[in-house]
Amino acid sequence: MYDPLTGLANRRHFDEALAREFNLARRNKKPLSLIICDIDFFKPYNDRYGHQKGDSCLSKVALLLAGACNRHTDLVCRYGGEEFTIILPDTDLAGVKLLAEKLRNAVWEGDIAHEASTVAGRITLSLGTATYTGQYQFVDAMLKAADDALYRAKANGRNRVESA
Repeated sequence: MYDPLTGLANRRHFDEALAREFNLARRNKKPLSLIICDIDFFKPYNDRYGHQKGDSCLSKVALLLAGACNRHTDLVCRYGGEEFTIILPDTDLAGVKLLAEKLRNAVWEGDIAHEASTVAGRITLSLGTATYTGQYQFVDAMLKAADDALYRAKANGRNRVESA
C-alpha cells in the first residue's frame, strides 16, 4: 500500500482511496478534489545527476508535498515515476487551487538544483486539478480531467497550475 522509496501511498492505495472518496462525495453531495503533479524535466535530471540523485530528489519532493498538506484526510500518493497525486475530500475548486499553488511553491522553495531544466535552475512542478461537484459520472472521468489539466500546465510553460 506504500511506495518503498518515498513512504507515500502507492498507486494501488491511490486507486482504492479515490474510488472510495468519489463514492462518498457522490452519496453525500460534497465536493472532492484531485491534484496530479509531475516533476518538470525529470528524465534530463536523471541523465545529468544519475538515478541515485533522482531517487533522492523524488524522496525530497515527496516530503515537501506531504509537508504542505495539513489535513489528515488528504492523501498524498506516488502515482508512478515522477508523478504524484493528492486526494482532497470535501475540497472545492477554490481550495484545490490554493493548495496546488502551495505545493508548487513548496517545491520551488525546496530549491533542489536542476541545471538541466529549461524552466529554472531548480526542480519545478506542473500540476493539474479537477473538482467533483456532481458532473463526473465515473471516477475515471475525474482522473482524466485532472490529467488533461496537467498536460495543459506542461503545454503552457510548466511550473504552473491548471484546473479542469
